[in-house]
Amino acid sequence: MKTAAALALLSLLCACATTGSRAATAPTRHVQVGEARIAYRTLGQGSPILLANRMRGTLDTWDPLFLDELARAHTVIPFDYPGTGYSEGPFSPDIGAVAAVVADFARALGLERFALLGWSWGGLVTQALVVDRPGLVTHAILVGTTPPGEPQAEIQAVWRERALRPVNDLADEEILFFEPRSAASRAAAKRSRERIYARPGVVERIPATLAEFQAFFAGAEGFRADRAGRREGLRRSSTPMLILCGDNDTSVPATNWYPLVGEIPKGHLIVLPESGHGPQHQYPLLSASHVTTFLRTSDG
Repeated sequence: MKTAAALALLSLLCACATTGSRAATAPTRHVQVGEARIAYRTLGQGSPILLANRMRGTLDTWDPLFLDELARAHTVIPFDYPGTGYSEGPFSPDIGAVAAVVADFARALGLERFALLGWSWGGLVTQALVVDRPGLVTHAILVGTTPPGEPQAEIQAVWRERALRPVNDLADEEILFFEPRSAASRAAAKRSRERIYARPGVVERIPATLAEFQAFFAGAEGFRADRAGRREGLRRSSTPMLILCGDNDTSVPATNWYPLVGEIPKGHLIVLPESGHGPQHQYPLLSASHVTTFLRTSDG
């Protein structure tokens, strides 16, 4: 980062780190990006990692322990998509358009290059940015997500049913993000939910209307159709990619990656046991360790 804006941002981020700011209490900030007013938070210090969220996710729905652990070695910057959570502006159902907003958001923060971690729908955005803007993303971390093109396995009906409920309780989250047949996973779900909901007002910002659901699904369907040829783009990409999956993801199974991961030049695949669509929430410390080690040891 060479611009004055980047230096000012780093000064702000270091100040936050030294005053003990953590994910559970980090203030919400905003920056104007085109027609959108993007909400974000920052914690930690070090090389930057932007976090692209899941469908219906907001700044509040990341597990604070996972973010805090990442922030031990990095500047962690979760953000909300336009029109979602704390952000304002038009939300696009086109993954490529959302990826372009992420690039503009990073530029507005003064970041010339950065690592990008995308969970679920955010993993689609991350892949699109890696392919559409080569060289911008130093490292891609793809959590609980799927590659472009036809999948090996479809979303299970039980996941879709729970995902479309306006408000999800703990029983829903055990099915959506964890492994409900595992007592250890159910216990982890409860702990993660308690950490997330320690911050007041979480439910108030979660997208819950049919129109919002349909926009997210339209983006996923367009990505799956792959008219932009991004699956082939992943095969040609020189960006290091860490793919982190649960072994019982009823939304986007790890098997969807098996035919492709060996063809990604710098692709790494880790499948965590007795876990589902949110492995980083079941194993926040282990997942953060995998990410930090990957960023430290992979050339980007």
